Amino acid sequence: MSLYTADPRVQRTRQGHPNTDGFGTDGGEVVPINNEIVLPDEPVTSLDPVRHSPLFSLGGIRHAIADSLIATSGFIRERMTGDYAVDDFGFDPHFAESVWFPAVRQVYQKWFRVEVTGMENVPAEGAALLVANHAGAIPVDAVICSVAVRDNHPNQRYLRPLAADMAFDTPVVSELARRIGATLACNDDAEALLRQGELTGVWPEGFKGIGKMYKDRYKLQRFGRGGFVTTAIRTQAPIIPVSIVGSEEIYPMIADLKPLARALGLPYFPVTPLFPWLGPLGMVPLPSKWHIHFGRPIDTTGYDVSAADDPMVVFDLTDHVREEIQQTLFRMLSRRGGVYLG
Repeated sequence: MSLYTADPRVQRTRQGHPNTDGFGTDGGEVVPINNEIVLPDEPVTSLDPVRHSPLFSLGGIRHAIADSLIATSGFIRERMTGDYAVDDFGFDPHFAESVWFPAVRQVYQKWFRVEVTGMENVPAEGAALLVANHAGAIPVDAVICSVAVRDNHPNQRYLRPLAADMAFDTPVVSELARRIGATLACNDDAEALLRQGELTGVWPEGFKGIGKMYKDRYKLQRFGRGGFVTTAIRTQAPIIPVSIVGSEEIYPMIADLKPLARALGLPYFPVTPLFPWLGPLGMVPLPSKWHIHFGRPIDTTGYDVSAADDPMVVFDLTDHVREEIQQTLFRMLSRRGGVYLG
């Protein structure tokens, strides 16, 4: 069973955008799945006024550091009372609110200047599986999406990201990931979170997405085997397609040193215009302007739970979600201003 029906009357159209190699030149053919993908003409007002310059002023840097230090000192003071809770996955809301979000919010608001649209499509309560495109050499997009949901949802909900095994095999990163709400990207953990009514985030492109070359930016990679669809059907949770513009330009990857990556046990070793040439300074992300759009929910309650074991159903719905995100990215890119000064 499918949630959509391809209309034979819909003619193939050539769609392109000026900011992506390979589109707008040959104009690859695309069959729209949902012609009702709507993006508002006016950008949503951000929490802070959007700066015209992407660079921090000296005063802004001092203000950001001061805010982070105040939040951290308050966290330590409150922590000494022992009045805090951690859930079964290790999520520590007290740490997230007092230390993590205040620090990341400075980057979110003043460096990437994130604009958010479509938040009305995220449920006010109950479970939903947010599925997004993945990019950027380092999975910064998962962190930024978490802040976007927390700061823009009317009920200030938390997003629980599903992270790759490598995150939990890395010292320090593993503990931090658990504390801020992430858990392992496996069916068991995802299903448990959804059954608890959590907003759960998944980036199905995995390392193929964040490790792709800059010339392939905004061209979605394969969405794995559709494990996220299986989980959504079993829990009857709606799927929210999430389209992210801006993440591809923070670390423009121009080469992959595969021999070095294998020696270090990494899926890839990125070479960018600044890294590794400038050492640690080259790891500072470029200040691209971000736009995150939360699409209309895809209902899964029309499926029988047994459909989760039907490969054709899973493939069909996985492809549907992927194309929704891809075509929304096309529309967002066609309306985009400057990459760094927009």
